[in-house]
Amino acid sequence: MKFLVSSSVLLKNLLTINGVVAANPIVPILENFLLRIDTGDDNTGMLTVTASDLQTTMTTQIPVDASEGGAIAIPAKLLLDTLRSLPDQPITININTETFGTEILTDNGRYKISGENPIDFPKIPSVNKNLSVELSSDGLLSAINNTVFATSTDDLRPAMTGVYLQLSADTAGAGTATFVATDGHRLIRYRRNNISTANAPAAERSLIIPRKALSLLKAALPEGVPVQVDLSQANASFTFGAGGAPSTQLICRLIDERFPDYENAIPANNTNVMTIGRADLLNSLKRIMIYANRTTHQIRLSLKANRTGGPDGSSPTLTISAEDLDYANEANEKLMCDYDGDDMEIGFNAKLMAEMLSNLSAKMISLEMSAPNRAGLIIPADKEEDEEILMLVMPVMLNTYA
Repeated sequence: MKFLVSSSVLLKNLLTINGVVAANPIVPILENFLLRIDTGDDNTGMLTVTASDLQTTMTTQIPVDASEGGAIAIPAKLLLDTLRSLPDQPITININTETFGTEILTDNGRYKISGENPIDFPKIPSVNKNLSVELSSDGLLSAINNTVFATSTDDLRPAMTGVYLQLSADTAGAGTATFVATDGHRLIRYRRNNISTANAPAAERSLIIPRKALSLLKAALPEGVPVQVDLSQANASFTFGAGGAPSTQLICRLIDERFPDYENAIPANNTNVMTIGRADLLNSLKRIMIYANRTTHQIRLSLKANRTGGPDGSSPTLTISAEDLDYANEANEKLMCDYDGDDMEIGFNAKLMAEMLSNLSAKMISLEMSAPNRAGLIIPADKEEDEEILMLVMPVMLNTYA
């Protein structure tokens, strides 16, 4: 078994799927890439490279020059380190399918790698297409960027370690995708309305996608290409490729747990609404949180309503303050804002709030609140078409109302 391929093209495709390979896998064979060649009649072939950690599997396809097919498992780190050190050039990979010895031949070098039997590599999971949808890679990237950071890292609550996805399709083939992530302190709901369904009209489906699978998609997805999403009872498949040609596929095992009832956690009747520049609020938070307690990251937002009709004629103001009693450090800043509501003070975790604001792209945001002991809602004031984002952050107790 022998094939010819560009070193840079092979390296680029291997880096796309390399994130799946675990540092200390349960099964030693998972330290390898599985390389399989399928050949045609004119010395052209398709190289399929697979990486897996048993929960997530990624494959990528590369056209190569090859006269015969075959398969081998090659150590992932050794192959990647070799390709990284080579300049861009055609390379020949020669594989002995009996001993699994592998040679990489260049114009002036020869590198020998000891491979393993491909039969030991786990099979690619099959996905029975109970529901198929198509959405743009840009939309999927936006959904991942706005939600995956808010997933929990607590393995004792496995449902919250992934992103909850609700899919609904009508009889016309149009659909809505709602992505939800929470760690118990904050909740993100991202909704997209411009998806198309390939089958199962008027269907609804909910599932939980693991955080690792979404992080791998975030790193691998190119811009401006369609992504085919196929769902079965236990697995989800994402297929995409540069130039629209399917060349990369990610298959992940879904989290079989019950997601919290997030709709009831979103407060209604939020009569206190502040509108402010996202960047202004974010930069102020970053400065003030330096002086906050290093454990709680607690900051205080003091809001005063418009006093235009009063004797002072003042405008709405937001005062952000923090103090660390252990070190006698404190800081405060005043920002101009639009505020409609009652005078109030509310506390938040500045670290969580800053991370949420950093993942938004809107110039203006609204912070909607009902009471100092109830969650606040961060909503972009300038919304994109077919997109809806809601970010919920839980308050922290201040001494003034403890």
